[in-house]
Amino acid sequence: MTDLLKSSLSRRAVLQTAAVGAVGISPALRSVVYAAGSDAPEKTEVKIGFIPLTDCASVVMASVLGIDKKYGVKIIPTKEASWAGVRDKLVTGELDFAHVLYGLIYGVHLGVGGAKKDMAVLMNLNHNGQAITLSKKLADKGAVDGAGLAKLMAAEKREYTFAQTFPTGTHAMWLYYWMAANGIDPMKDAKVITVPPPQMVANMRVGNMDGFCVGEPWGHRAIIDGIGVTATTTQDIWKDHPEKVLGTTGEFVKKYPNTARAVTAAILEAGKWIDAGLQNKNKMAETIAEKSYVNTSVDAINQRILGRYQNGMGKTWDDPNYMKFFNDGAVNFPYLSDGMWFLTQHKRWGLLKEHPDYLAVAKQINQIDIYKQAATASKTPVPKDVMRSSKLVDGVVWDGKDPKKYADGFKIKA
Repeated sequence: MTDLLKSSLSRRAVLQTAAVGAVGISPALRSVVYAAGSDAPEKTEVKIGFIPLTDCASVVMASVLGIDKKYGVKIIPTKEASWAGVRDKLVTGELDFAHVLYGLIYGVHLGVGGAKKDMAVLMNLNHNGQAITLSKKLADKGAVDGAGLAKLMAAEKREYTFAQTFPTGTHAMWLYYWMAANGIDPMKDAKVITVPPPQMVANMRVGNMDGFCVGEPWGHRAIIDGIGVTATTTQDIWKDHPEKVLGTTGEFVKKYPNTARAVTAAILEAGKWIDAGLQNKNKMAETIAEKSYVNTSVDAINQRILGRYQNGMGKTWDDPNYMKFFNDGAVNFPYLSDGMWFLTQHKRWGLLKEHPDYLAVAKQINQIDIYKQAATASKTPVPKDVMRSSKLVDGVVWDGKDPKKYADGFKIKA
């Protein structure tokens, strides 16, 4: 194709011509162009915020491995100090995307806790891999699990303090759900505070909290440092639960749909790479342990990403439901029922005063069409149904069919 001809064609025409045979465009991008009649990414350099946690790995590795370039974008991972900071920078547009808590995106969309803006979930980044840690002091008194904690709190009356990472986020919901399943009312029986993930271990060390829920590697870090024990993993609360997502604003998706698709495809491929084997997982652990990312020792990361767990009291086990980033595509689809579940818990705990239109909100936020196009580009299998069913630790089944009844049906609630 001559320069003269190139200049006479629109950018769309050039790319569509490329898609059916011209050189110079990646096969992955070509498949999207051909399938969707699409265009190149409107924005070729994007900032993606992340918090220092193991589950930022697919965002980081998409950049480090250069997978992003295959899809015509450059990802700049941007380390953030807190989830509140991530929220604010997403809302103002200082960040284009973020590795972010599922419930945070839903909370902002509905204006829970201040900021309100139309938001978007493009994909799940991971399943599983968070934990609830109790202090050694509690463990020494028999509080090594939910039943032991409930018994101790009933016997020794005082103010018990527990930490989560953001009021509408995943860790708050896992903590509350687990406590309630063990007969503890998190709103009445305890004081719950918000602490950024990297600060959890330091705060427990100085006695500021009795327990916390956070993502790895900070649960394992507490065990390495000898200050806490793992009372439960979040996969034991809900096997293959949704966790972090690739989030952005609704405005960004409307303005830059091709960029959103390209970034999603790149991160899907990075997740596939991480889950491909031991060597890749170890390479990932070495990479994200660096100061510019998680800033911890490799041994704090590389055990639990392989399902090798210890509870800090001598018990070790292999957990098949460890943190996964791809798992043959089962991880990443943004099921509408997953988003709806967080809304039911926001209602349960009084963060929402009225029942929202659960399904309508999920359809607004979860970008199913863009995900499917990115999945085509990255050769990721897509499930047939936008809903899924799960049984949680208390035996209650969530399937998204009657969210109002589900939200109102819990004995312990706000």
